[in-house]
Amino acid sequence: MSHHELALILSNAIEQQQFNTALIQVKGLRPVDLADIMSHIEPALAWRLLERLPHRATVYAYLDADIQVQLAREFPRANLARLVSEMPSDERADLYKCLDQEQRDALLPALAQAKREDIRKLAAYEEGTAGALMSSDYATLEASMNVSEALAALRAEAPDAETIYHAYVIDAERKLLGVVSLRALILALPEQQMHSLMVSPPIHCRVTDDQEDVAKAIARYDLIAIPIINENNVLVGIVTHDDAMDVASDEATDDFHKSGGVSTMVGNLKDVSIGLLYRKRVFWLVLLVFGNLFSGAGIAHFEELIAANIVLVFFLPLLVDSGGNAGSQSATLMVRALATGEVVMRDWFSLLGREALVALCLGGTMAVAISAVGYMRGDEVVALVLAMSMMCVVLIGCVIGMSLPFVLNRLGFDPASASAPLITSVCDASGVLIYLFIASRFLALG
Repeated sequence: MSHHELALILSNAIEQQQFNTALIQVKGLRPVDLADIMSHIEPALAWRLLERLPHRATVYAYLDADIQVQLAREFPRANLARLVSEMPSDERADLYKCLDQEQRDALLPALAQAKREDIRKLAAYEEGTAGALMSSDYATLEASMNVSEALAALRAEAPDAETIYHAYVIDAERKLLGVVSLRALILALPEQQMHSLMVSPPIHCRVTDDQEDVAKAIARYDLIAIPIINENNVLVGIVTHDDAMDVASDEATDDFHKSGGVSTMVGNLKDVSIGLLYRKRVFWLVLLVFGNLFSGAGIAHFEELIAANIVLVFFLPLLVDSGGNAGSQSATLMVRALATGEVVMRDWFSLLGREALVALCLGGTMAVAISAVGYMRGDEVVALVLAMSMMCVVLIGCVIGMSLPFVLNRLGFDPASASAPLITSVCDASGVLIYLFIASRFLALG
């Protein structure tokens, strides 16, 4: 049975107040699957089933932000406060930031003071930073503890901690001293103290660090979670591996959209309004329309040459597209390399030489193929024009494609903005000029 079909069955059961029947239908389903089913049920009905689920906070956290907000409007205030209190701290803060002011004012007084302060603290960090991503549910140990005391402390903290596989050793001022794994605690002797077991200094990030850098650190060092400290080196939270994966996925999606000349998308593509799709896509398309005028100006400048050698028109799309394709390949490689940190600005000059050699090899191979076609459609002069043009167009396309991401990065823009449409438009204009210029020189001599 599909999730959509099950959602219809559950909707009917809820409308008839047959909640036991509905709970039997979803028994054994995983929270993420339950969340998908809930997203197909009207919020006015879904909340009545959601609050009866044993792992309701986990299911609620898996829902998209817009659906969470819709359900929050349906919940009675006390019920919503109880649900929010059961959520992980970072999920609570994310929900709070999505609510409007009226909903915030209604929710906060219904929460315990500790929860209120925690939400306010986490929600105050700037979006896109480690502080906005972190959770305040983590396990801590004192350096003076021995293994027996540490295990007892972890048992007490486990119900509220997001992970206990790593515990963070702090001093009296909550400054981060080290990290100790649960594995190390289990294998150690009961009398051993934390300072002899902990890894110090620990890998960490600061609250102001970019969340993408945090995700990279977790991936680089293969961590389950990474501790986050403030400007005073005080431990204030952790970022877990699953949150880092979400960041990496969002960043990859963002770069993918930019590579197609689309601004950052919001929400599910199936649910996005026509107006939003229009706004996200229109800027680059309109800008590149005017950019393509350079191609038209180049053709107009060589109008007499084209009229006298009409065979040139047959090969024009082929040549300019080849330059655009080669440039897009180079740009894709450079954008990805810059994003992962494989290359930096100082590598541009050395990479330029390598890219030029690769481009000459690619252009030479393509020139051999096109010159044969040019000879059949025209003569040996046309074949020579096409071969030289292909070499130059591919060379220029590759150089432009690999250089634009560096230029944009240097200017403070996202290198992903050196997208396929931008590269293609630049290479088209330069390809037209190169092709017709070479043709004017050789055909004039001929």
